[in-house]
Amino acid sequence: MPRIAGIDVPNDKPVWIALTYVHGIGPYLSRQILKEAQISDTIRAKDLTDDELSRISGIIDRNYVIEGQLRRQVSQDIARLRDIGCYRGLRHRRGLPVRGQSTRSNARTRKGPRKTVAGKKGVKEMRS
Repeated sequence: MPRIAGIDVPNDKPVWIALTYVHGIGPYLSRQILKEAQISDTIRAKDLTDDELSRISGIIDRNYVIEGQLRRQVSQDIARLRDIGCYRGLRHRRGLPVRGQSTRSNARTRKGPRKTVAGKKGVKEMRS
C-alpha cells in the first residue's frame, strides 16, 4: 500500500480514486493533482514509482490543507460560529441542520432517532 500524506491508499484502485481516501481531496482535486504531477490517472496505485509518489506528496504538501490540519480548521470555524452566537452557530449548538433544510418531516440525520413523548394522547382519544 502506497502512503500518501500519511494515509495508506488502496493498491488495486486507479490513482485518482485512491487519492480520494485522503481527507480533503475529492475526485476533481485528485485529477488536478495528477495533471500537475504529469501522471496518468488510469494506472493503479500499486504501480506508482517512488518518484511519482514523492511528486504527488510534494504537490499536496505545498498547495492543499488536508487530514488533521483540515479537521482542526473546520472544528475551529464551527467553534467560532458558536462563540459569536450567530444563527449558524446556534444551529450547530442545538444539533439541527445549518443550511436551511426543512426539519418538520426530515432531518433525522442531524436530530438523531425520534424521541417519543410518553403520556401524550392522540386527537381521537381526547374526544371520547
